[in-house]
Amino acid sequence: MQIPTRTKYIGLTAALFAGTAMGATMIGPALSQSNSAEPIVVQQPLGAPISFAELIEQVSPAVVSVNVISEQEVNFAQNNEEMFEFFRNRPGFEEFFNQPRNGQPETRESRSLGSGFFISADGLIVTNNHVVENATEIQVVLEDGRELEAELVGTDPRTDLAVLRVTEPGEYRFVEFETDVDVRRGDWVVALGNPFGFGGTATAGIVSANGRELRGAGPYTDYLQIDAAINRGNSGGPTFDLHGRVIGVNTAIVSPTGGSVGIGFAIPAELAEQITDQIVENGRVVRGWLGVSIQNFSEDMASALGFEGETGALVAEVVTNSPASRAGFRRNDVILEIDGVDMDNSTQVTRTVGGLIAGSSHEFTILRNGEIMTLDVTVDELPDNVAELPTSSGDSATPEGSGPGFSGEALGMSLSPLSDDDRRRLTLDDGTDGLVINRVEPGSTAARLGLNSGQAILEVNFESIASVKDFEDAVEAARENGRESVLVSVRLNRQTSVVALSIEED
Repeated sequence: MQIPTRTKYIGLTAALFAGTAMGATMIGPALSQSNSAEPIVVQQPLGAPISFAELIEQVSPAVVSVNVISEQEVNFAQNNEEMFEFFRNRPGFEEFFNQPRNGQPETRESRSLGSGFFISADGLIVTNNHVVENATEIQVVLEDGRELEAELVGTDPRTDLAVLRVTEPGEYRFVEFETDVDVRRGDWVVALGNPFGFGGTATAGIVSANGRELRGAGPYTDYLQIDAAINRGNSGGPTFDLHGRVIGVNTAIVSPTGGSVGIGFAIPAELAEQITDQIVENGRVVRGWLGVSIQNFSEDMASALGFEGETGALVAEVVTNSPASRAGFRRNDVILEIDGVDMDNSTQVTRTVGGLIAGSSHEFTILRNGEIMTLDVTVDELPDNVAELPTSSGDSATPEGSGPGFSGEALGMSLSPLSDDDRRRLTLDDGTDGLVINRVEPGSTAARLGLNSGQAILEVNFESIASVKDFEDAVEAARENGRESVLVSVRLNRQTSVVALSIEED
């Protein structure tokens, strides 16, 4: 008869204990302690909830679904000529392809869903700008099923926030932003909203990270990353902590599938409150404006110039007739402080300037040509068309003795002086000195850095160059000073950026 497996192990244990009593040697103490062994039990962490039900019941009345009707541009004929010809007379496709072929975009009614939440008893609602963008009609649905019309108070596309107000007078349950709490990685969060039209949906998770930047989202927001499931339709809904305090506004996900994969992002409450207060007060957000194009000035860049440990924002371009140009800013200035506060990177500078009041004066500490100096600036209001404004390169001295020069090879690049055609193509002023990159050797340091043919090198360590010899002399001077890299100002299209190029010899 076959003995059950468990009985076999019991019998083996008994035999081993018997052997020990008779003086037999056992290897290791584990089996002899098995009678007192217990399974691992992890105690519930202090403050961890057994259920989120109580929290959700209390805050749900403040959360709404946002239903939007908007006008979207469509013009298949302009971009799909062959498809237009094939489908335009096919049954069932007339609605999509039988449009006027005059190149003018047409519009079609579109419906979308989102979420939001009341922030006042008189019916103010916060949601995302992308939820209500181009809206012609907005309706909100409350937890009790009531459908109310809402009007747009104002939006801020740069932070993707919007404020609505329901048109029906009443007293509504609302929640408030919590700006005094220290949100830490690992804190519990609960997200409420309207994913895929399933209103009143609650999900829970933790704060995965804070201070996240999203590519393409602009420099004004550091996001909370959360793993509470958020999907299409959750946009504009609130992120709660365990005390029912709004610590964020759900706004984006990263997903290869379009659904939640545990990487969601919320606008922090402190920023959301600042923006919504301005929208309620002014109908829009008013930001300060300096009038420069900037990039990070890293420790590697500082090292290339012999300034160990300095960080800040490097001025790449100065907008003509801007607060910066009037204050005397020049290209290649490095912004180190604003009103005595250290600036670690370009994002911090952008947000600090954006928070300044238009017309107010401020002190900017900068690094220029190896010297620390101060500029007093009266900031203006950020214009809507800032990307279209003309820029000037500021003062730029030409190294003594530089001239037209000839083509040559340096650091894995084939270089030649800028021609008039190059200057027009790169929107540079007539007579601007520099070298155009004709070819980059595959696998070279320049190639790994992303330099490519068609780009232009205008400066090395902020000194203008007009010939390949100028370039080589600047590199050799840096090597003699013990530097491992040089800063090269690279021009592509209308943008100039600075990168640290390694000059270490193989």
